[in-house]
Parts: sequence; C-alpha cells; structure tokens
Amino acid sequence: MATFVLVHGFWIGGWAWRDVAIPLRAAGHDVYAVTLTGLGERVHLAGPQVDLETHIDDVVNLITYEQLHDVVLVGHSYAGTVITGVADRMPERIARLVYVDTAPLPDGVAQIDFNPPEVRKAQEQQVAAQGEGWRLPLPPWEELDDGSMLAGLGEAERRLMRERAVDQPFRTATQPVRLTNPAREALPKTAIWCTFTTAQVQELIASGSPLFSALAGPNWQFIELPTGHWPMFSRPHDLAELLRSL
Repeated sequence: MATFVLVHGFWIGGWAWRDVAIPLRAAGHDVYAVTLTGLGERVHLAGPQVDLETHIDDVVNLITYEQLHDVVLVGHSYAGTVITGVADRMPERIARLVYVDTAPLPDGVAQIDFNPPEVRKAQEQQVAAQGEGWRLPLPPWEELDDGSMLAGLGEAERRLMRERAVDQPFRTATQPVRLTNPAREALPKTAIWCTFTTAQVQELIASGSPLFSALAGPNWQFIELPTGHWPMFSRPHDLAELLRSL
C-alpha cells in the first residue's frame, strides 16, 4: 500500500481532498491531506509573513514528524511549486511527485510569474484594495470562468468552495522558488492534465518557454483527466482511481 500526501492550491485547505481521500483509504492506503499555514482550519495563522517557504516547511515537517517514507507527494495548482520545493529538500523521502493540473516552476520563478501581465496587475490591485496589502481573495466566478477552469463544478461544489475559501497570503504567490538539489530531478513524476491536453503541453514544451522547461526532463508520465481546474470536486473518484493506479 502507498502513502499519499495531498497538498491543496490557493484558497482552499486539506478539507478539499475529502472525496479523494475516502476511496484511497478504503483501498488500504495511508493518506495525509495537508492544510497549509493560513488556510482552511489554519486560517488563524494567516499573516503577511506567510510565504512559499512557510508552505514548503509545512509539508517537510509533516513528512519528518510522521516519519513518512516512499511518499507519493501530490500537489494541485499552486502546490505544484510547494511539492517541488519539498522534493528539493528531501528527495530521499519521495517515491513519486504528482502534479494535478500544474507543473514545476524553474528555480527563481514565482507563481505570479506564470500569469499574464494583466492578471498579475489585477491580482496586485485586488490585494491592495481588498486584502490589506497581503491577502488575495478568491475572485468572483465570472473572473475565473475562462471556459475550462470551472468545468464540472455544479452549484453545490461552487457553494462549498465559496463558503470555505479563505484569502490566500499573497507572498506565497510572489516569493520565487529556490531549488539547489539536482537529486529531485531523478524522481518519477506524473502530471495529470485537467484543463490542458497532452498535445497542448507538448506544444508548450516545444516552444522553448522556460516555464515549461522542467516538463521536458526525464521520468515524466502525462495523464489526461478532462474536467475543470478542481478535479477533487468535479471528478474526485476518478482522480482517486488515477492516483491508485500510479
């Protein structure tokens, strides 16, 4: 049986993995659904000091203090950067990295650098106007709906997200990831694409974009799970089955 550590993206928490964790545990796997500092039930720890390194520490400490080994480390969206940082620090504890609708960023790149300039500007304005200069609220649905992001989310799922979402500490988006350990590159890696196709990703790799350069390395497996950006809500059982199959 495998040991899964599930790491969420912006605005949500470990609670978001509930319907993925249940079938994995029923199949006999050990599952740890992390809630990152300042989010979910740990929202009381939010503050302007919370950054990417804080969240990497969260996962490193979980693996260390729970004495976990051979971990299948799963990161959704922003957490793709988090799990990359964790693997850089402790590759000997990781059996596989799984990127859910995300990819590893190169050294020195921040999550916000992945956004087009107009999106970055809008986020900075939102943080200044609504987030006291350090919090990024969950945007209105119409701002997120690009035709694919919200696919598969019904009214119940959207209501659940809206009710439980909390503001994201913005330094987690603006702090660049720092990578120094090439041993992480030898780890087996899987990308589960939800809002992209494998063909689209291959085109981005071929374009030479530095943001997708890590996907050209060895030990990659690409899998498609067509849905929106939050498959833990829109297709949780299918996502669990994919994770079981790795």
